[in-house]
Amino acid sequence: MGRMGAEAPVGISAPTPHNLRVRLIVRSLACVVAVSLASAAACSGGGNAKTIRIGVDLPLSGSEGDAGTPTLNGIRFFVHQHPVLDGFTIEISARDDAVKGVHDPKLGAANIAALIADPLVIGVIGPFDSSVARAAIPLANEAHLAMISPSTSNRCLTKDPLLPAALSPTRTAITCAAAGVPVPADLRPAKVNNFFRLATTDELQGAAAADYGYKNLHLLRVAVLSDHEAYGQALAESFRARFTKLGGLVVVHQDFTPSATLDLSAFMKQAKSERAQAIYFGGVTANHGCAVRAQMATVFAAGEATPYLGADGIAEDPACVRDAGSNAAGIYATVPVVDPQQVAESQAVITEFKGQYRNAWNYGPYTILAYDATAVLYSALDRAIKAAGGRAPSREDVVSELAATTTFQGATGTLGFDADGDTTHRVVSIFESTGSDPATPWRWVGAVDYSAKLPY
Repeated sequence: MGRMGAEAPVGISAPTPHNLRVRLIVRSLACVVAVSLASAAACSGGGNAKTIRIGVDLPLSGSEGDAGTPTLNGIRFFVHQHPVLDGFTIEISARDDAVKGVHDPKLGAANIAALIADPLVIGVIGPFDSSVARAAIPLANEAHLAMISPSTSNRCLTKDPLLPAALSPTRTAITCAAAGVPVPADLRPAKVNNFFRLATTDELQGAAAADYGYKNLHLLRVAVLSDHEAYGQALAESFRARFTKLGGLVVVHQDFTPSATLDLSAFMKQAKSERAQAIYFGGVTANHGCAVRAQMATVFAAGEATPYLGADGIAEDPACVRDAGSNAAGIYATVPVVDPQQVAESQAVITEFKGQYRNAWNYGPYTILAYDATAVLYSALDRAIKAAGGRAPSREDVVSELAATTTFQGATGTLGFDADGDTTHRVVSIFESTGSDPATPWRWVGAVDYSAKLPY
């Protein structure tokens, strides 16, 4: 997937003007800074001579706007709190990459091209989806324009292979080329990385589900399914490898081709005969992943008695709950980011945000991640401005400062980037569907933290 698409973090401090470690010069403004999709000028009487714009590319309309707009709100909220940085007025230039409610890589690339053409844009928050990022990164890379995504998780955006050999049951790596996507170097014609993200990468989702299933659900025997796509296959393989290493047994594994008449009853019966206690599914809701959960009720005990595990391809998805029907309870799914609701130090930020954005739909899973992405960009900007003697920094300088980020104290934890631009705060959250009502929020049940040590 690559959007949200893991144990309680430590060393976390909520970002305020004092502990952001960004020496912000916040001054009273003669007028309210207008922050809108049109990036209005700071004052109606004319633009500020010292202005920096933060570009944004997210899906902001249609069904995907339900996720993208709350993400944008996190960016807006931070800028509202810190409208001036080192004497520069900060504006937002936000663009929608959705077509008929679905993210569109071509539109995302066009949005990035437009942001590149604006000399005041010094960095971009986004994209939200990995396919859009794949189209946008080469353009921004040639322009030396920094991008920080709060949500993309496809490993091939930053690292090859898609699945390391140590997370493969066959000990054979699945390369990005084998998955049909470019290797990271092909996305970076300038030969310097400009892309950073706060979500961890997908190969850790299968491993985290194995850790949670073995250690928390006490599963010893599991059957595994995948939906015949590279994303789902890599998830299933990483789950199998990690679960086996922990001491569990995968009793049967099947990679199926999705169809409207999908019937996995034979697989279910075999899994039951092999005393499987749960099923792990690597794939997405659209490939009938949660219809499989409904079929389980004809063979296995319903609900939490027989867990169904997956990843962000099904996590917190109302369509998944609808497809699972009366057997929706007991679905556990990973999301490759920290859940700020579980971080004590984040609560002040969340409370203040909800005091300003009062409707429930204004807040989403990536609101505080986007808040932190903006804070990290401010920190890099602050250092670059000071290094430039108070002048507007170059885009290259901002990229360099982001690459040097190692121990930034954000609302979601201690943030930093490795040499490839990936977060070093490698947390995978676990959510559970608790019933058959698609409108009911999934419950956070735990997290797996691989920040200190990778599972391979």
